[in-house]
Amino acid sequence: MVKGRVKLTLMIAALFTTCKLANLRTLEAFLSDKTYQRSLPKKRMSAGALFFDEMGRLLVVEPAYKSNWEIPGGAVEMNESPRQACVREVEEELGLKRPLRQLLSVDYLSESLDKTEALVFIFLGGVLSDDEIQFIQLPASELLSYAFLQPTEAYGRFNQRLARRVRQSLQALENGQTIYMENQQTPTGDI
Repeated sequence: MVKGRVKLTLMIAALFTTCKLANLRTLEAFLSDKTYQRSLPKKRMSAGALFFDEMGRLLVVEPAYKSNWEIPGGAVEMNESPRQACVREVEEELGLKRPLRQLLSVDYLSESLDKTEALVFIFLGGVLSDDEIQFIQLPASELLSYAFLQPTEAYGRFNQRLARRVRQSLQALENGQTIYMENQQTPTGDI
C-alpha cells in the first residue's frame, strides 16, 4: 500500500512538472476529466423507499443482520443512480418490481467515528395493493420479516437517524416538496 502511494506521488509530481514545462495553468488541465474526477473524494450513497398499505400504514422490514428495522432500500452500486439502486433493492428485498413516484428527501451525513460521509435518498414508493402485499417475498438471508405500522410506531423500531429522516420525508410528502437535509436537519440561514 505504501509503495503504491509513493508511486502515485511520484507520478503526480512528474505530471505537475510536465504541466509547468508545457506552460499549462493547472494539473487538472493536463489530466483528462475522468482521470481528474477519479482523484476526487468519494461518498457512500444509499436509497430507500416509503411504501404504504391501503390503510396508510408504513412498510418496514426487519434485517437479519442488525437489531433496528429499516425501510426497503440499500447501497447504491458503482455506475448506478440512486433511483436505479432503490428500484433494484426493492425488487431484491421484496420481490416487487415497481416504479418510484418521486424523490422525497436527500440527507447528507457527516463522517462519524464509525462511518464515512454519505448521501441518503428517500423516494416515494406509493401504496401497495393487497395483491402486491401477498406477493412480497423476503430474502431469508437478509430480511426476517416485514410489517405495516403507523409511522409513530415505526419510528420506535428505527435507529434515531432513520426515524428523523423518515419523519422529515413524510412531512415533505404532506407538503408536496422534496427536501434537503444535513444529518437529518433542514439547514437554515445562509451558507
